[in-house]
Amino acid sequence: MNKHPLLFLSCIGFLLLTGSQPAFSFSPNPKHHKKEQKQPADTLKPWQVDTLILPVPINRQLFVDRVKDVIQRLDVQDGAPDQKIDLKDSLSSRVFTEIIFHRIPLIDIHIENFNAGNQTKIGYHRALENLLKRFLGKGLSNEDLLYVKHATDNFEGLLIALQEDSVASFVRHNTNIYTLDNSELLDDYPQEKAHVFEVVGSEQPAVMIKRLPEFAKEKYADPIVAAAARVVPGVILNYATSTSYLSSVVRRNQDPLVQTIVKIASTSQDPLKALPFLGPIYHNKMTVAQVDASAKNAKSYYKALVAAELLDDSVGKEPLDKEVEYRGLQLVRIVNSLHESPNPIRFASIMDYSAPELYFMIIGSQDEIYTSSFVFMANRLIEKLEEPGDAFLKTLHYYRFRTWIRMCAGYNMLSPFFATMTEENKSRLMKDFVAGLEKGGPNDLEDAVDVADAFGSITDPKLMDFLEKEVVKNYERCKNSEKGTIVYGLLSTIMKSAKNSKELTGKLSIIPPLTYVPYNQLTDSAGAVVIQAFFYGDEDGHMSFNSFQRTFTPDKWDKTVNKYWVKYTYKGKYPIDIYANFPGDETKNEDITAQNALETYFKEQHINPSIVIHRGHSYHLEGTLKNLNPDVKVVMLGSCGGYHNLARILDKSPNANIISSKQTGAMSVNEPIIRELLSQLTQGENIDWIKSWEDLTQYFSDRSAHERDLFSDYVPPNENLGAIFIKAYRKIQLQSENI
Repeated sequence: MNKHPLLFLSCIGFLLLTGSQPAFSFSPNPKHHKKEQKQPADTLKPWQVDTLILPVPINRQLFVDRVKDVIQRLDVQDGAPDQKIDLKDSLSSRVFTEIIFHRIPLIDIHIENFNAGNQTKIGYHRALENLLKRFLGKGLSNEDLLYVKHATDNFEGLLIALQEDSVASFVRHNTNIYTLDNSELLDDYPQEKAHVFEVVGSEQPAVMIKRLPEFAKEKYADPIVAAAARVVPGVILNYATSTSYLSSVVRRNQDPLVQTIVKIASTSQDPLKALPFLGPIYHNKMTVAQVDASAKNAKSYYKALVAAELLDDSVGKEPLDKEVEYRGLQLVRIVNSLHESPNPIRFASIMDYSAPELYFMIIGSQDEIYTSSFVFMANRLIEKLEEPGDAFLKTLHYYRFRTWIRMCAGYNMLSPFFATMTEENKSRLMKDFVAGLEKGGPNDLEDAVDVADAFGSITDPKLMDFLEKEVVKNYERCKNSEKGTIVYGLLSTIMKSAKNSKELTGKLSIIPPLTYVPYNQLTDSAGAVVIQAFFYGDEDGHMSFNSFQRTFTPDKWDKTVNKYWVKYTYKGKYPIDIYANFPGDETKNEDITAQNALETYFKEQHINPSIVIHRGHSYHLEGTLKNLNPDVKVVMLGSCGGYHNLARILDKSPNANIISSKQTGAMSVNEPIIRELLSQLTQGENIDWIKSWEDLTQYFSDRSAHERDLFSDYVPPNENLGAIFIKAYRKIQLQSENI
């Protein structure tokens, strides 16, 4: 077997991902049209003729025009009605353009060519219009690329099945989310439609329960409600407490778990606070009254949540996990807010919590916890341990233990934690750390990203050598798992070159260069680099904004101001435009209003920033992320090390270079980084991450120890192994889909 898994992977080509469903499994491939048209015309089937056999009659022209209208609406989404979807991501642009402007019109022609009645063809045109409206609602963003492709393939395949009288066979082979979304084509096939709803409802109840109004009166509604109660009990609770007829659909259900949710809805003083205890209530380990009593006090409520976690009840796990992490985050925010206070004052509020309670606080605050907060709390946790660290994790049922190890590695706390256990048990724990990453669906990557991130922080060569061997063993073990082969192949490559990003760039040629961003990829059609900075209206936001403005001196920058934002324009040879919204009054949402006004202006003027700077606390991150566009090549954030934030950034901006911090960004570090980037851009140079960090390291060597510590928490894009892993994995995923 090849000793270099990713090199082996490259040689054999990109593999299909486990669980990737074909849009339809037996209908002719539209890509073969030209070959088939070489046949005599009288042997061609209607969907093999790409021109109208007969003109569209006037009584159907309206429905054809409606399809064209939605295509035109999709066309202008990128700002230009040019028969092209231009996302500046060449792959996405090519696929969306092909589907919207070539395949969809062909499908519309094929509908007219079908041997079907007038009303049937009208129904097909309407269904095609609705397919396009779903695409319109999604916005044709990069994260929807596979859905759009598969949904279109499925729609075409289902139409052909309708013509060939093979609907039952098609549905049997394609009982999936795409057939569900195109199920209006099955209105004349109630048995097949019911089969799709019932099977997808049992396999993906979280998706199906949102469509309950469509099938509430059907006999299969009850099993779908029961299945959904096990994965999204909050949705069932919402239905149970609603005043609509859907409440009766839930309340009539005789499933014991559904009835437990109904009991919570009917008897709890605060059903939303009681829902996380669904498992203990269902198994008669707690009563609704006991939960209500604990919920009257924030401290007792949090302790009760942790106690419920230790029961390891699989019922209602998601709302429990979310609630315990949310409550833990609130406690850590109190500690963070007192970062200038002496430790006895700063950490007084968490001193009498147990080791498990501290653990869930830390995990819940992974995107916001300060370095000093983590180190103190992790040491406090270790002090309170009544058993070795590995046994402690076992009592927690290994809840998010990869996140814990990744954080300990990142904050140099692995050694103290490992010191609590024997060498043998440490090895067993770290063996588990890298094992089982092939589990879950093709996009379940959080554990793998935690592992990749940890590789960038572990400094013990003996441990890294052990982990490298374990990764190769897992690669060998997963030779029949397509996801596992890709995950462990990437991890092996990342491990071998974790400390040498130039070498890693050569090995991961499927993604853009890691060590630099070409200047010409940062400029717009006018040759300017456009930068957008987001500011928020709290006290820190105003301080950051005022300090930010002082960077742009009148001798080098022109300043333009309106009600909502300020713009700085560089006077030198290489044009740079920097837009920053006024932070305003947070209590009046003036910061969000200003950001929305700037976003509207960008759309009207066809301006797409290539660099985005987030200047705000982690809880403001949502406002920045929703405004990212596919053109963004550099994203500078404070805390964003967690998988979900990295994934969301790369959903919006797949080629983004992410500058992140292990804690909330510091003004004294952000501004030197911004100045370093501008020093290269004003010279028309590529952004060189290695040079940038060398310069910044030199700069901070003369600053205070506190500032040096803050800077050490920042991770340059070429060392952001979690983001690198996600980028490479997704490129392979798209390649495996022949996109």
